[in-house]
Amino acid sequence: MNGTSTPVVYVRLHSRIKIKMGSTLQIKHVANILSDPPEYEHKLRETVLIHTEEKDGTLLLIDVLPLIARIKQVVPSAQVETLGSSHTLVELLPNEKPPSKSLFILVWLLLFFGSALTIMNFHADVNMKEVHVRVVEMLTGYRDENPYMFQIAYSIGIGFGMAVFFNHLFKKKWNDEPTPLEVEMYLYQQNVDQYTISEEYERIKSSISTDNLSGRDSL
Repeated sequence: MNGTSTPVVYVRLHSRIKIKMGSTLQIKHVANILSDPPEYEHKLRETVLIHTEEKDGTLLLIDVLPLIARIKQVVPSAQVETLGSSHTLVELLPNEKPPSKSLFILVWLLLFFGSALTIMNFHADVNMKEVHVRVVEMLTGYRDENPYMFQIAYSIGIGFGMAVFFNHLFKKKWNDEPTPLEVEMYLYQQNVDQYTISEEYERIKSSISTDNLSGRDSL
């Protein structure tokens, strides 16, 4: 016990979560809850915040202030202590559909041939064939206009080097370090989340200002 009769509730919001569209959003989904005494924890975790609907869009912003107000409704005498982030971004996932095999094949072909053309165009720009001829000539002393063995080894090396650089081969990773692509996607997601949060706060601020003006006009 905390030494007084006032229960203390500790709240730490998650930065981002995902739930299915149409699900009931509860406090346990958006935050970790601890209470002193602990008898309030289960009740608070199961407390409903909202029932998600399609009209809510794909992203919802849960701010800590309405969350505190909701906790106060359940435990009026609670002293709420917040830790970490002051908001949670909720991504609403639509109902899952079976993946399209034709779309997968189309995307795979586009990526494969697009990457191949990019590499070939780069090699043509820098005249890579002449570089290979010169390298083979320096190594062997003979000029071969079509050094196929060297070019085959070079091509295999490009593929192996990309696998090592991206730390990924199909579903296998060489180690636990994030790949460059994962890092870039993480940074991109952070920027998108920050922009979404800023826009949502601006929308809330604008809505409050409009309500205040409407209240003045009605007086």
